[in-house]
Amino acid sequence: MYIGGQKDLQILDTYTAESLGLPGIVLMENAGTAVAETLLEHFEDVEARILILSGAGNNGGDGFVIARKLYERGMNVELCLLVDENKVKGDALINLTVYRNRELPFFQLTTENLSELQAKVNCATIIVDAMLGTGAHGIIREPYRSVIQMVNQSTAFVLSVDIPSGLQADDGRIEELAVKADETITFVMPKKGFFLHNGPDYIGNWKVVDISVPLSLVEKLNMDLPKCITISDVFAQMPKRPQNGHKGTFGHGLVIGGSKQYVGAPLYSAKAAFQTGIGLITLAVPESNYELSAIQVSEALFLPLKSEEGHFTVTALDEIDLSSYKAIAFGPGMGRFTGAEKLVQSLFQRLNGQPIIVDADGLTILRNQMHLVRNYEGSVIITPHPGEMARLLNTTVKEVEENRIEVAQQFAREFNVYVLLKGHRSIIANPNGKTWINPLGHDALGKGGSGDVLTGVILSLLCQGATPEEAVVCASYLHAKTAEVKANELSHYGVTPNNVIDGIPQILNKMF
Repeated sequence: MYIGGQKDLQILDTYTAESLGLPGIVLMENAGTAVAETLLEHFEDVEARILILSGAGNNGGDGFVIARKLYERGMNVELCLLVDENKVKGDALINLTVYRNRELPFFQLTTENLSELQAKVNCATIIVDAMLGTGAHGIIREPYRSVIQMVNQSTAFVLSVDIPSGLQADDGRIEELAVKADETITFVMPKKGFFLHNGPDYIGNWKVVDISVPLSLVEKLNMDLPKCITISDVFAQMPKRPQNGHKGTFGHGLVIGGSKQYVGAPLYSAKAAFQTGIGLITLAVPESNYELSAIQVSEALFLPLKSEEGHFTVTALDEIDLSSYKAIAFGPGMGRFTGAEKLVQSLFQRLNGQPIIVDADGLTILRNQMHLVRNYEGSVIITPHPGEMARLLNTTVKEVEENRIEVAQQFAREFNVYVLLKGHRSIIANPNGKTWINPLGHDALGKGGSGDVLTGVILSLLCQGATPEEAVVCASYLHAKTAEVKANELSHYGVTPNNVIDGIPQILNKMF
């Protein structure tokens, strides 16, 4: 599923109308019909009071169609036009004219009857927001400002058409206020703003409906659009397990991490890897951690390495033959210590082209040695949170968060690395320019150790034969989906990294 911005959708609509011969009036009819049908699926009660709030543009035109379709199905609906009828133009005007000629329930907002609209909003069961659409930018002006405030204070179920009014389609920003929807029915594809900045807090549940704009046009017109991870993508990209497979079939992974202060981090990675299907895993930990670690993950093999003051020594990795591992994770719980940069130099010099995941303190150690990544012949995956990404770029967290997609894309291209920029909606950027956005994310993951779990899942999938892109896409989605499910079982407060690890098989069992 592609993700687009305002101009992207405009290009697709224009091409559909001018080159394919499907005029805008038909697209508007299709859009309004799809929203009306969705509402009817939700609410079968003909006594529900439905208030359609429409502006002058195409979003308002969709609202005119919705109102007509719902009326034809016997629903208690009223259309409220928030601007003077003379401001309605084009396809929207055609649909308004049809609606008015049929003398269907209609309310024209004026400066004198705002209190009457307030009463209608107060009594509404369902409010349909068809006010501003994707083309709106800048400060919200009257009367929309007052009406949006009414909507947000109402107890009605609020459904936004295409995008909540006031939310920017390209970046998810709002200027002071926007409609806070319970559900958003969007056309053709989800908008970038659904996943950035304020977007996730304002769109509610969202659904894409087909209005006859072919998605094949994205490739035909060479449009470079991010993709939204769906469960179908995960099913298609997950490595499949042959019935005659054995532990060698499913790969041997290595986790290098841990320190006196952070004993648990690499253990989380190992446990998550096992729960996701890896054949064998070896934990390379400081020798001072070995006994405590071995008790907690009895399934793993262990390499206790030389340590000093609770950290690896500079020469610790010289003891490892890296050639026997299909993929490697470096950094969970490693901490920061003198000589760490020499340790990572030694690692990259001795790798054999296998994929490596660098996470947590490994990213901090690597920050001044990114030439190691750029010049590596194998694949490198990094999984920074915004703070770690800011350190890699010598910038601020604010700058990273302001431009999440662009930051991830640019870094991936510059250093030939796969970037999983973590966050409420994680961004995945590949060296070849392809970008994915995870539509899932949960506050249950806002705990220490969650990132280590994600690293373990990625490692496991790599060892089972997934490409770096497949491993990162699938792991990101499974990680977030599991947290969502466990939060429903245990509360948003009570989910631990171990709960997420234990929940992964439940999600996989439902998929396969």
